[in-house]
Amino acid sequence: MRTPRYQQIADELRNRIRDNQTVAGRLLPSEATFSEEFGVSRVTVRRALEQLRDDGLIAARQGLGWYVAGEPLQQSINELDTVEQQLAQSGVVAERRVIDFAFVDAPPRVAQVLGSGRMLEVRRINLADGEPFARVTVWCPERLGASLSRDDVEQRSFYDLFSAVLDIPLAGATQTIGAAAASSDDAADLGVPEESPVLVCERVTYSADGSPVLMSEHVYPGHLTAFTVDLPSAGRSETPAGLRLIE
Repeated sequence: MRTPRYQQIADELRNRIRDNQTVAGRLLPSEATFSEEFGVSRVTVRRALEQLRDDGLIAARQGLGWYVAGEPLQQSINELDTVEQQLAQSGVVAERRVIDFAFVDAPPRVAQVLGSGRMLEVRRINLADGEPFARVTVWCPERLGASLSRDDVEQRSFYDLFSAVLDIPLAGATQTIGAAAASSDDAADLGVPEESPVLVCERVTYSADGSPVLMSEHVYPGHLTAFTVDLPSAGRSETPAGLRLIE
């Protein structure tokens, strides 16, 4: 019997995925692109993709499209460390690529939180096994960041630099995570569609004396990232600890 066309397409895409031509989390071409490549209707393409989804090889998300299935990058937010450290512990090669390094007038919210009008602003892309998984912008008061170089912040985390170079011990952080849609710039940096789901994490880090010394914004593709919190014991409410409504 002749193999149905959708089955032929599913087999070809399955081979591409298993030959590591596409890695976990990477977006697949659109259904329209596959339709043109294979010379079939989008209905046939959709049937092939749905078969791969049923096999657990790919997944889909509204506003994002089809992508290679895989375990999301996990970050625990119970401890004061970086996602790179946690990825390294799980065997993932984590890198950072600095896009901008400049001393600038602080955005209003940053100035309010850190109490300074001038900031070292570092914008970078974080990579996991060579693939972008986060856009990060870090602000540090100019008086603290004046002795840091572009190479410093590309090779080492701010946490390491504060301890080893600035001799400022860090004692804690406040982290807020919300859902958003990818801007055009973040979509280009992260390789996702514009307005696709992203997680936005704002972190304010404090020195040992309780002063805020760092502020950062992290933007993660929603399909690639999961944040975990260990709850030591069950509380009276079923609402997750720390969850609150915002205006």
